[in-house]
Amino acid sequence: MIIYTVEGSDTLSDICRRFAVEETEVARINDLDDPDSLAQGQALVLPTEDFSYVVKRGDTVFSLARRFGRTVEEIYDDNPPLRDRPLIEGETVVVSGPFPKYGPLAVNGYAYAFMDTALLEEVLPYLTYLTIFSYGAREDGSLINVDDEKLIEIALRYGVAPLMLLTTISEEGTFNSEIVREILENAPVGEALIEEVTAKLLEKGYRGVDVDFEYIPQDLSEEYARFLEKMREALADKGLLLFVSLAPKTYAEQPGILYEAHDYGALGAAADRALIMTYEWGYTYGPPMAIAPIREVRRVAQYAVTEIPPEKLMLGMPNYAYDWTLPFVKGESAAVTLGNPQAAALAAQTGAEIFFDESAASPWFEYSDGAVSHEVWFEDPRSVTAKLELIRELKLSGTGVWNLMRRFTALWYLIGYYYDILKI
Repeated sequence: MIIYTVEGSDTLSDICRRFAVEETEVARINDLDDPDSLAQGQALVLPTEDFSYVVKRGDTVFSLARRFGRTVEEIYDDNPPLRDRPLIEGETVVVSGPFPKYGPLAVNGYAYAFMDTALLEEVLPYLTYLTIFSYGAREDGSLINVDDEKLIEIALRYGVAPLMLLTTISEEGTFNSEIVREILENAPVGEALIEEVTAKLLEKGYRGVDVDFEYIPQDLSEEYARFLEKMREALADKGLLLFVSLAPKTYAEQPGILYEAHDYGALGAAADRALIMTYEWGYTYGPPMAIAPIREVRRVAQYAVTEIPPEKLMLGMPNYAYDWTLPFVKGESAAVTLGNPQAAALAAQTGAEIFFDESAASPWFEYSDGAVSHEVWFEDPRSVTAKLELIRELKLSGTGVWNLMRRFTALWYLIGYYYDILKI
């Protein structure tokens, strides 16, 4: 497998001939609805192993390694003379494979209960867990139910463990801090919730629960950890798992209601696995920027492993793009959500050039719709690979994809290419 960056007048047919790969397969992996429409700078996954490349003016070993999804050392291993001299225009460089797998990986994917079942069946072979969004908790400890039977049945058929997602999202559709307070401070309410969750897991055939309590007042930090400890005890007796979702912190005392009650050490100790939600730096109402810049993702993950054993940690992986209108106006501007292949197609349709921000390891572009200018940040094979490399580097146990509702075939191809996906 290589990751190829479209240049100049490249066409899909030309690229596929050059690397001896099937055009229909490349179009499938990269979700190319119009194979004749590619954007300058667009990254494509090509399912090939050994090939030769003719050096062009301006090429370097570093640029070739980045372009073809290899390391500099791997390029040198395939071409020993290059260790002692620069590339020469017109010479042939060998790039070889196959790439050895990094090892096992637990993959969790999040889905709404109304997800298209055909799309779900495309991704289930790549999942360890399927987490269904979301059961809300009420102030009396009862649950807001979800029509989830169909997704649970399909997941089990594919050997994927279904997980309930438990939140404090109210019937109005927002996280509610007062519900959290009632659950954590009122012992009978917390116990009733744990009892109802356990019963619902057994009734529906779930294999565990992922607890995502957000906007918790700081004074409830210890109570939240104790609540999870009690829930894990109850679930363990039934052979069920407890996951916890964590806000993306970079240090223990990080201020803000999203972070303060998420004590990484205590919550990680209370749960079987912990997902760090490493996305939403670029968000709907914020200024245009990368959704999951690798420099920030790395800072969060590096802090997390100081508090939680890496074998418990799962790195968040965003599966969406944002399109902002320009100029950005705080309090007024709101980005539109796109799928990642949809974003790349938009660049091709509008004639925009896709750029890759090296410090963020994220692609972006600007375009005009004739009335206003737009800026789009999204994920592509290069940004996905950077996150998969970080998982390997820090020896994390897995990844959690938010979410499965949009097709992104290259993401799953890359996960399966680099890792052996765990099944339980």
